Amino acid sequence: QAFGVTPNTSLTKKTSTTNPALVSALRKKGPATTSALFRDAALTRGGAVPGWNAYNDALDKNPLTAKACTSAVGFFLGDLLAQLFIVKSTLDIKRLVTLSVFGFIYHGPSGHYFYNWLDSKIEGTDGKSVATKVFIDQVFWCPIFMTVFFTYLGLANGDSFGAIGNKIKSDLFTAMQGSWKIWPVVHAVNFKFISTKHRLVFINGVQIVFNMFLSLLGSK
Repeated sequence: QAFGVTPNTSLTKKTSTTNPALVSALRKKGPATTSALFRDAALTRGGAVPGWNAYNDALDKNPLTAKACTSAVGFFLGDLLAQLFIVKSTLDIKRLVTLSVFGFIYHGPSGHYFYNWLDSKIEGTDGKSVATKVFIDQVFWCPIFMTVFFTYLGLANGDSFGAIGNKIKSDLFTAMQGSWKIWPVVHAVNFKFISTKHRLVFINGVQIVFNMFLSLLGSK
């Protein structure tokens, strides 16, 4: 009691209470099974996101297929938005399908195996571990991914290997520079707060914008 005023103890207790599940997820050293940045349907009135529980079940039961479909949707939306709002021409269905298939057959499956491997080799969410993962992703994985991307598009278009090689030489570094402007920050959040099984859905949420850049670069 101070100056004749009695503090409201119920209010003090309420404001000092923290969410133990969130604190535990943020403090956990290894990759979490739930992600701190995604709401827990069990703790959120009405559930978190419609279909989120079903999507998590698919990630647990058929992770490869679920992530392949996630990337297919990400590449589909990225190219669709690029064509509608940037290119602003007649919708190129072949290009749209080609990029969606790339997301399904390569981006999703390769991301599944790569991030599982990376998390198994470098555990923890401390600054050093996160920085190391970001470095490996951007310096080693990025050029491999971009090379496969340009090769796939070249083969889909019927280009010769010589033409594909020239495309890689002329555009690979440009694509990597575009990646370095976005993905180091995104992956810092990704590796710090997102669980292994949720990495690709988080990446694809951001990558819709980046895929617009890739689809334009790939169609030059």
